[in-house]
Amino acid sequence: MSDHDGTRSRCTGRLLAGLAWVVLLLGLWLWGRDLTDVRESLAPSATGDMAAAGRPPADRLPAAAGPLADAPPRRLDIPGLGVRAPVVARGLDARGVVEPPPADRSGTVAWYGAGVKPGASGTALLVGDLGAGSRPGAFDRIGSLRPGEVVRVVRDDGSVADFTVDDVKVLTGDRLDVRQASGEPKPGRAELRLIGCGGTVDGASRGCAASVVVSAYLTGTGQ
Repeated sequence: MSDHDGTRSRCTGRLLAGLAWVVLLLGLWLWGRDLTDVRESLAPSATGDMAAAGRPPADRLPAAAGPLADAPPRRLDIPGLGVRAPVVARGLDARGVVEPPPADRSGTVAWYGAGVKPGASGTALLVGDLGAGSRPGAFDRIGSLRPGEVVRVVRDDGSVADFTVDDVKVLTGDRLDVRQASGEPKPGRAELRLIGCGGTVDGASRGCAASVVVSAYLTGTGQ
């Protein structure tokens, strides 16, 4: 073989080796780009509410629990508001509205004693004072409750009925009688209405306008 042929063979070999490296590097670059695209497609978008990742939907509330046996309420606890209020049984005024707690016991909560016991099947009604000015009331802040928060009723038999809030309404000057406050019954469910009493008292009956109505339903029992 001549020197010229040998030189040409070496050049050809280097060219082929160079082409092989180019093909290899091009393949690695394409593979890396595809891998990056896959990672980006799996990553959450950087726009919008970042806190939404992992946050449960607002309407994902716990399932209703079966009603409990009858037992009168003894105390109402609202952990999120720091409320621990004794419960007293009350009747209806002349207009069919549940009477609020006695004037000298605004820190207590009134239960419609002739109606459903909290935790039993049906809708139990609890009425509390929203307070005014420097005068505190048991239901001062119930308007700030949100769906998913827990309300507990300690009962005379020692059991605790846990309710989950599913609706909060702020009203203006409405007076709710028992039927209106209870709403449409849901068969087989134990429900609770917290009625915040705001507005002026009316004589000896102390009737008042319902300003806030919190709806909740039984979701379990606690300690």
